[in-house]
Amino acid sequence: MLIIFICNSGRSRRMLYQLLFSIKLIFFLSFAFGENNSSNTQLLDYRYACLDQSSVPPSTTYQTNLNNLISFLSTDSATSNGFGNRTSGDDDPSNMVYGLYLCRGDVNTSLCHSCVEDSSRLLKQHCPNNASAILWYPFCLLRYSNQNFFGNLTIRPRIPMFDAAQNSTSAGEFDTDARVLMNGLIQMGSERPLMFGTHMFNINGTQRRYGWVQCSRDITTEECRTCLSNMLEDVESCCEEKKVWRVFSPSCIMMYETQPFFLNGTLPAAPAPEQEEGGDTRWWIIIIIVVAGIVLVALLAIGTYYFWCLNRKKDKQAKQEDGINPMFSEDYTDKEDTVNADLPMMPLSTILKSTNDFSDEHKLGKGGFGPVYKGVLPDGSLIAVKRLSKTSVQGADEFKNEVLLIAKLQHRNLVRLLACCIEQNEKLLVYEYMPNSSLDFHLFHIDKGAKLDWKQRLNIINGIAKGLLYLHEDSRLRVIHRDLKASNILLDHEMNPKISDFGLARTFGGDQRQANTIRVVGTYGYMAPEYAMEGLFSVKSDVFSFGVLLLEIISGKRNSKFYLSDHGQSLLIYAWNFWCQRKGLELVDALIEKSCVASEVIKCLHIGLLCVQEDAADRPTMSSVVHMLASDTVSLPTPTRPAFSVGRSAIDRGSSSNTSIHYSVNEITVSEVTPR
Repeated sequence: MLIIFICNSGRSRRMLYQLLFSIKLIFFLSFAFGENNSSNTQLLDYRYACLDQSSVPPSTTYQTNLNNLISFLSTDSATSNGFGNRTSGDDDPSNMVYGLYLCRGDVNTSLCHSCVEDSSRLLKQHCPNNASAILWYPFCLLRYSNQNFFGNLTIRPRIPMFDAAQNSTSAGEFDTDARVLMNGLIQMGSERPLMFGTHMFNINGTQRRYGWVQCSRDITTEECRTCLSNMLEDVESCCEEKKVWRVFSPSCIMMYETQPFFLNGTLPAAPAPEQEEGGDTRWWIIIIIVVAGIVLVALLAIGTYYFWCLNRKKDKQAKQEDGINPMFSEDYTDKEDTVNADLPMMPLSTILKSTNDFSDEHKLGKGGFGPVYKGVLPDGSLIAVKRLSKTSVQGADEFKNEVLLIAKLQHRNLVRLLACCIEQNEKLLVYEYMPNSSLDFHLFHIDKGAKLDWKQRLNIINGIAKGLLYLHEDSRLRVIHRDLKASNILLDHEMNPKISDFGLARTFGGDQRQANTIRVVGTYGYMAPEYAMEGLFSVKSDVFSFGVLLLEIISGKRNSKFYLSDHGQSLLIYAWNFWCQRKGLELVDALIEKSCVASEVIKCLHIGLLCVQEDAADRPTMSSVVHMLASDTVSLPTPTRPAFSVGRSAIDRGSSSNTSIHYSVNEITVSEVTPR
């Protein structure tokens, strides 16, 4: 604790934390190696179901046909791509037997073949006199019946399997991010050729989870999605409070675990029984030696950093005694704690006076950064002050990012950062005040939405597009906003839009076109699929968010949780269906039906659908979007089906809304997902 206290610079803390994390990781891997078998053996057990209820065993002919069928399936699995179905007994329809096998999508042919062979043996052992049976093994499914089930969606029997020791630490864990992301995985997995999908993600920003979905390849994509969605609904009754579970049915399988279980096609070879004890001993000796060496090196490194930090603190104290502010001294080299030279500093006393010492009467709202206050300067001009919460790590990162970035950006459709203040442990950002709050405050409110007519909405659409174009192509830096949404669009006294909240923005330099991150930040419902699932972001990520926002402005409906409404689907798919049926005007918000111009609405709907296409390469650039919005003669390409969008709970429009606080600088919803 003493070392951490003395090393109070950002760089020192970061290097020390990385060192301690490395030590922690070594210990974790050591114990995980010793405990992995015991923790997963129970979960990797097999399950079976003897399906027919007849008391009369199958005929000898049927048993012969069954043996032949299983032999065919086993042989086929040695050369197939993980799926096969066969019939046996063509000469005698009354003794026909139908069967199939389905191997996990991540196993190779050899492992698939071994699994089918083992499943055949176990199924004969457990269901010797049954005409229909199914067995779920860790890496494959084997099924046979005297009835033709090929191509038929079968969701029963449904068998859950979970680790009884892995109860959730918080009730209802699966009601939040996990359910939303598993829904997204269902959409992605069901449409792939092999009908399976995997993903690693964090729920609640901290807890790592691994998801898996797979369907039998003899059913359709829609049937696959139905099977998995139906299974997910049943999770509440069996496994909601479990951290580790798997649910099996004849036509689909779903898994959800805390440890990685995906394979790259092979399994490590298991040691022979007589070698297990000696092998384990040798491994433990190696692990202990490695850990001891690393701990010794780490202690030496920590001691070195201790003295370095102590000397550095003494130097700072000496400079302060000489009247030198270390924040602006030449020796202060931590970029993350410096201020932007282009940005004026405002005295804390001025801010305190303008906000009446941050009184509740001046408070506009609160976000991940911290509270936001309205201020009145001595000359009567209004400001909005974002005050960094002292307990907000998220807000601290955003503060540094905005200070270093936004002062370099100047555009009529971007909110202006006027000054900042770093005094007496306070970190404050001073913005121009937006008297008409944010777009979502008007758009999703039944009374205020009626006053936001189509002309104003079209002006807002154009303004947002021009602001994004400036960020992507015309500013000194190529900026990816990464959190474009209705609450981050502020409206001035003339209802002109201004993009705000650049705390999550990233910059590209040179010819860079995209980047990858393991820390996915933003707001569910607006995030592009390649970003939400894979961590890939580019200017096309912002284009996707703009497309969602455009469809929300037209419809007056939130995309988040739209699928839970009477429509049972996302806003994107809802709009797509209207487009395909040539009923685009039925998407229009009922509050603006009288003021809208049909041709303009249809064009905006067309552009919105182009922006939310699944493949980022198919989406237009913002320069193309601005051109399409401005031209009445441009020929627009035909959009493809939108990507799925991940939603989060939202408040439906009503006479009042909990989100209707008069924010001038609005909250940021941040969610972290660690992709594969």
